[in-house]
Amino acid sequence: MGPGSQLEQNETMPKVDVLRDAGRLRSTDVVYMKRLEDQNLLRAKRVQAYRKANNRTAIALALGVIGIYTYTIYSVKQEKFLDDFEEPKKTINKIV
Repeated sequence: MGPGSQLEQNETMPKVDVLRDAGRLRSTDVVYMKRLEDQNLLRAKRVQAYRKANNRTAIALALGVIGIYTYTIYSVKQEKFLDDFEEPKKTINKIV
């Protein structure tokens, strides 16, 4: 959406100031606005809860990956089975 669409939205759906437009608003309009505000507040709280849960999950997964990586590096450094490995002598048997 470009800046033109934002301008069009403001012209077609202007914000309502409850104090300034009190004469033009009906009581049902105020009730509906209050109801929508409450629903939006509940939705925002749910989104915040999801964000917190997602952040915790991301941190736990990142720590798990870092732990597995460090354990792997640590365990590979401990392996010494190739340190004293002697290469076998090469023998060539000629068939005469």
